[in-house]
Amino acid sequence: MASAAAQPRGAADASDGDCPEARAKVERLEGRITPNACAFMKRQITFGELPTGTPPAPGDLEHPRVQAYLDIFDKDATLWEAGAEPQRGRDVIGASIAGSLRLVPDLRYRGTDVVADNSSVMFGQWNEVTLKGRTVAYPQIARNVLGDDGKTIQARRYYDRYVLFRDTLPKDVPKALFHGVEDSGPVPSGAPVEPEPFRAAEIPDRLAAWNDEDVDALLTRAPDARLSGPGLAEPLVTQAGKRAYLKRFFDRADVRFKAGQVTIGATTTYVEWHGTVSGEKGENIPFGIVERFGPDGAWELYFDTLPLVATGDQITTLFQKLAQP
Repeated sequence: MASAAAQPRGAADASDGDCPEARAKVERLEGRITPNACAFMKRQITFGELPTGTPPAPGDLEHPRVQAYLDIFDKDATLWEAGAEPQRGRDVIGASIAGSLRLVPDLRYRGTDVVADNSSVMFGQWNEVTLKGRTVAYPQIARNVLGDDGKTIQARRYYDRYVLFRDTLPKDVPKALFHGVEDSGPVPSGAPVEPEPFRAAEIPDRLAAWNDEDVDALLTRAPDARLSGPGLAEPLVTQAGKRAYLKRFFDRADVRFKAGQVTIGATTTYVEWHGTVSGEKGENIPFGIVERFGPDGAWELYFDTLPLVATGDQITTLFQKLAQP
């Protein structure tokens, strides 16, 4: 990708002088970079770059990397991870990251597309971990609402846990949700027509489209967009391919969403939907999606497919097997 400094910007976007420490560490930084947003991003980057060293003992909140993680959060913060109820307070959040670092002590990430809007930051990142001798890489959106000091008050994480098991436990993991979905039919010719920037006024209709499983409405907003999402090796460019992807999702997922945070930059907008999902694998499971509308007709979805293909007990068993030597 091009460097963040090379991206075009609008009047409301950040200047290169806003938070240069963070700008130098991410691929693209847009939006309103207030002092609290800058403080948060620097803490987020510090944790991503800090080596774990000796993994923390269970519940060790004094481990240096656990401390670096906790430095991101307010003492009364909540953190929602895929498929679970929110974690509340630094002790619970600290114990959780200690467990994660025991499983993947080499966890590392770099900032990708980051958009800040005063007290809200969508921090796109590319994660890499080693599991059972394999390097596993996957995108994630860290969505944070900040206090005046830049500490996170409320956080949600959007990523697909299925990729942790796809190659590490191939005999145990269920079939991927989007297995066999691919482009078909006429391929658009020429450059895509850039959609209009996302507006706050669109939120009610967009929310209704997700809750009503209205594939046509979801596609109409950006008909020429390239759709990227969990389970796709390459973006989908044909109408038939994108329609098949969304129909497969709705065949397995009955979502009940509310509108979340929206962050708007010069070229990139993130829109969050959160609530529950029900299907054959469970009822009223905490669930959410982040949409990213980016330059050159990019439309990206971030969500967890695992609760749509495995029950809670099956997911627990998969993680237990993953932790075994």
